[in-house]
Amino acid sequence: MRSACPVQPVPAGAGGRVDYLVTGYAEAREALTDPRLSKDTGAFFAGKGSRRRLHPAVARTMLASDPPRHTRLRRLVTGAFTTGAVRELRPFISRVTDELLDRWPAGEPFDFMAGLAVPLPVIVICELLGVPQADRSEVRRWSAELFAAAEPDVVDAASHALAGYMTDLVAARRSAPGSSLLDRLVAARDGADRLSEEELVSLAVLLLVAGHETTANALGNALLALLRHPAVPARLRQDPDAVPALLDELLRFDSAVSTATFRFTTQALTLGGTRIPAGAPVLVALGAANRDPSRFPDPDRLDPDRDAAAHLAFGHGIHRCVGAPLAMAELEIALRAVLTRFPGIRLAVPPGQLQWRRTRLVRGLAALPVRA
Repeated sequence: MRSACPVQPVPAGAGGRVDYLVTGYAEAREALTDPRLSKDTGAFFAGKGSRRRLHPAVARTMLASDPPRHTRLRRLVTGAFTTGAVRELRPFISRVTDELLDRWPAGEPFDFMAGLAVPLPVIVICELLGVPQADRSEVRRWSAELFAAAEPDVVDAASHALAGYMTDLVAARRSAPGSSLLDRLVAARDGADRLSEEELVSLAVLLLVAGHETTANALGNALLALLRHPAVPARLRQDPDAVPALLDELLRFDSAVSTATFRFTTQALTLGGTRIPAGAPVLVALGAANRDPSRFPDPDRLDPDRDAAAHLAFGHGIHRCVGAPLAMAELEIALRAVLTRFPGIRLAVPPGQLQWRRTRLVRGLAALPVRA
């Protein structure tokens, strides 16, 4: 599709609606920064008679908003994910990683997703937000259900469960304040920044879900790429300090977010030579853009020497993933630990037998059986 035309109309379900799919790198970067492409899903679906039952705190997150609302909400959470703030979290991430790796069975096949990729970012973001340990498995289940493909009732129910849980947790933190990120957001709700209660719950839900869902998939995709290119991990074992430099290429090679979140045109425009009418949904295929040969030569090859810093795995522009520094730290620490502690790690099944999750937006493995 990209070679034929980097921006194409595609049919979108019943009713004859047409979406526009962006697969080229240059066109994706342009779309991600064009202010004529709105993310205000509430405005788009208003009056369209949708029968969806998404909770408002999930339907109208910071991701589904435009400036100035988006600017105000993002400012409240940016400080928690600066390079300096993440540096303070690194010892905790390392400790959790080692504790999880200590549980891996010696000499037996095990699932990397269940054993490290999923629990590590869940524990980290729950710790950051102050989610009690006893609640974390249920929170993880609701989060996974939010991405269920072709199951709108499951998605809607999960949105209400998560929003209800976070509403109760906010009330608990308000009555017994602590020092978590959620406590700081509660203070902003009750202070000068004037978050509404819905905005507060919505930010908490977004941080909880986005804080682990994409990182878990990125970890699984990265390890699979390494195991399918054994010369690369062999090189990294000789020089573990080279892991950070490889992360951008791993993220480019198999992006955890295959399609960016919803956008629509507020006026007619031309993108990649294609005329798009006003009010049309635009889907930016980040995974396809990251494999565009016009930007990344020989894109289907994992190249440890490639400068892939311009990849779009975290998005681009004002909506670029606010938690990218935390995700990079988790990826670096986890992959370095796995390759160092388990030099013989390999796939336990042929690659063709691996099962991929059926989800909206994200690309990730249902399981990654390995042997150490």
